[in-house]
Amino acid sequence: MQKNFEKKLFCFGFGYSAQELAKEPCWETVTGTHRNDFPLNADMQKKLAEATHVLLSIPPDAEGDLVFRENYEINAQWVGYLSTTGVYGDTQGEWIDETAAVQPNQERSKWRAIAETQWLKGGLPVEVFRLSGIYGAGDDRNALDAVKTNTARRIAKENQFFSRIHVEDIAQILLASINAPQSGEIYNCADDFPCPQAEVIEYAAELLNVAPPPLVKFEDADLSPMARSFYSSSRKVSNQKIKDKLGVKLKFPTYREGLINILHNMA
Repeated sequence: MQKNFEKKLFCFGFGYSAQELAKEPCWETVTGTHRNDFPLNADMQKKLAEATHVLLSIPPDAEGDLVFRENYEINAQWVGYLSTTGVYGDTQGEWIDETAAVQPNQERSKWRAIAETQWLKGGLPVEVFRLSGIYGAGDDRNALDAVKTNTARRIAKENQFFSRIHVEDIAQILLASINAPQSGEIYNCADDFPCPQAEVIEYAAELLNVAPPPLVKFEDADLSPMARSFYSSSRKVSNQKIKDKLGVKLKFPTYREGLINILHNMA
């Protein structure tokens, strides 16, 4: 019989956010998949069936979530699906919360919306976490690294707002949900201060005591199709629900605290 204190985590996709959750000391075991682990072999399927908690973070395709389609045996008491605030589409800089309509304007966000619905209606104790732009320590994971490597861009576009979330805050939001599970809930994961990305780059340059890159109008910027797509939506994402329902107090309520922490921990 499984002991009450044993928590076994199985992560579909052992990426940046999953690795941060895996650092928590509560886990008896942690199993994470990589691209070459599909389809799951018998040993991995056994670990999945024994897992008490499952985190899903694999990108979907046009048919939704590939793990959902495999119909693996899952007996977990908590299943977390990492989605994106991109499912809200463009709100023209207006505030939105979890009650806002799902109206994605990008293909990849449409696929996320399909995957969300699959899991929420799939009969398991699933909770959905809609992530804003993720940043944190590590190579190319934050504006400081971008400024240091001369890859940072300051793009000016009127009424353009982005929300973001530090990876350590993602982990604490997930852990708060794990400690107080409620199947079917949807949570926005964002900090307190949505703002233009140019503002974040300027502050990173200030912390590094260097001149920021020149400000370029969006219309004149030579951006890749992927980079340009991020500017097709402007929204301010409310995080009030994670505070009210999960009791979360963000470690990094704005990008300023987050970047200062990253700078202090840089080698």
